[in-house]
Amino acid sequence: MGEQGDNDAAYVVKMPQASPRAALDDDSQVTDAGNERYDLAKVEGVYRKIDWRIIPAFWVLYFLCSAIRANLGLAQTMNTAQGHNLMQVLHLSPHQVATGLALFYVCYVTCDLPANLIMTKLSPQVWMSRIVVGVAIVGSCMTAMRAAWSLYLLRLLLGIVIAGMWPGMTYYLTLFYPPSRIGQRIGLYFTAAQVSAAVVGLVSAAFQEMDGLGGLVGFQWMFLLYGLVTLVVGVALLWWLPDRPLAPDEVPRRSRWRHFFPEPAPVLRGEDAVVHYNDLRRVYHRRAWRVRDIWAVFTDWRAWPLVVMYFGVVGVGIGIQSYGTVIIEGTNPNLTGIQLSLLFAPIWIMDLIAILLVTPISDCFHHHRALFFSVPVGIQIAGLLVMTYAGSFQNPWPRYGGMLMVGFGLGPTVPICMTWTTEIFQARHGEVGVAVASALISGLGNLGSILTTYALYEGWPVDRVPGPTQYRKSNLVMIGILCGSILSAAVLTILLRLVGEDPGQMRASGACVPAEDGEVIIDGAAKRDVQERGVRRWWRRAPAPENA
Repeated sequence: MGEQGDNDAAYVVKMPQASPRAALDDDSQVTDAGNERYDLAKVEGVYRKIDWRIIPAFWVLYFLCSAIRANLGLAQTMNTAQGHNLMQVLHLSPHQVATGLALFYVCYVTCDLPANLIMTKLSPQVWMSRIVVGVAIVGSCMTAMRAAWSLYLLRLLLGIVIAGMWPGMTYYLTLFYPPSRIGQRIGLYFTAAQVSAAVVGLVSAAFQEMDGLGGLVGFQWMFLLYGLVTLVVGVALLWWLPDRPLAPDEVPRRSRWRHFFPEPAPVLRGEDAVVHYNDLRRVYHRRAWRVRDIWAVFTDWRAWPLVVMYFGVVGVGIGIQSYGTVIIEGTNPNLTGIQLSLLFAPIWIMDLIAILLVTPISDCFHHHRALFFSVPVGIQIAGLLVMTYAGSFQNPWPRYGGMLMVGFGLGPTVPICMTWTTEIFQARHGEVGVAVASALISGLGNLGSILTTYALYEGWPVDRVPGPTQYRKSNLVMIGILCGSILSAAVLTILLRLVGEDPGQMRASGACVPAEDGEVIIDGAAKRDVQERGVRRWWRRAPAPENA
């Protein structure tokens, strides 16, 4: 039998005594599956077609949902001179605003896992549409807030309806891509949050010019218009996003409730569908999960270092997103509301640049996720030190430069953390492993958001006293949790190399699929992912056609 290169799409391994993981590491056990062979250019073309169907939709929905979630931070400084910022209109104290910001994450953390598990049982595209429509309705209702109780209620509801969106998007990608291709895709649509933060900051300047129009103040126009646009997008997702992929010639089964929703066009047809099936068979051979499968993920030690990693970077990111304009104002009290909004945008442009630079490279060297995570976190720490100790009231711009450094360092950390989660848990626990682990890490990791929004900055009375040491303690706390993130990444890397994978716990719905007579089908993506693509990706040519 001829030797197979990394352009094979599917493999059958006869391994009555060997484990699935051993098969992945031993080329001598590999033969053709049905003589199906596709060059790498063909496989890449199939994934590009999937990209055009999924990534733009994810980008738009994440842009809008991020804007609605983060608008509350901007509303604190909009139209202050006119007496129309959030705290002035609703008669709120800084502590009440901090409570409202934190309540969102209480529900988000609580509901993340149940929402993601429901998504595995229902149509993923319908569930994503439900999330976006719910966010739109609650976001629009924030226009009518009149007191602290209405802020608390709507922030609680927003946390409930948006729960499961971020881990759900990660889970959704694993239905169409192997883990080694997910980092760049997560990075691409994660840029929507950065563009959203930048654009919302710029557009808020325009909303401030609408202050008083139609009896609404500037931030109320912002809540209303973003909510209405998001509602339209949420409904359109029913047609835009594809449903779970089906094997070639498989007839979709429509349950009774699905008759109330449109049937989206399949993302692939004909030969493209066959290529994808052979390259990623694991997603077509899923099994129903049970409670013990969920428990297996909870008791897998690999999840907990990832939770600590996520806790640090998300906590810092949300802290900067929620209080960015407040921090800038603290360094230069003479800035107007419009100037604060304009200065807020470049932080997220730096974030965007880092994502586009780092996440594609991290996919090509996917065995070194810890390095690509830790270096940006180190940049965040350096930026926070600059924010804390550099500059003065007479020259506040060095501190603003530190915020730009933090923005750059934030960019790739969240996508890499979630990608590393899928790489570890899909192979070990299959589809339910990705759903549970991504929700667990996203949910518990967002406890860092509660810390930074409720206990730090405006939520820490002593630390918000104007002066050269304003917010110093909050910055130092964030440096501490970022150090914990780096330490956790190092511990996870060392333990993975010492302990390795336990082949006895590899799930059938993971990288390998059981066939008849003790054979195991290993899809093409799993075979290729054993080795890093490295820099070959940028200049490698498609293989020449074989002679007959």
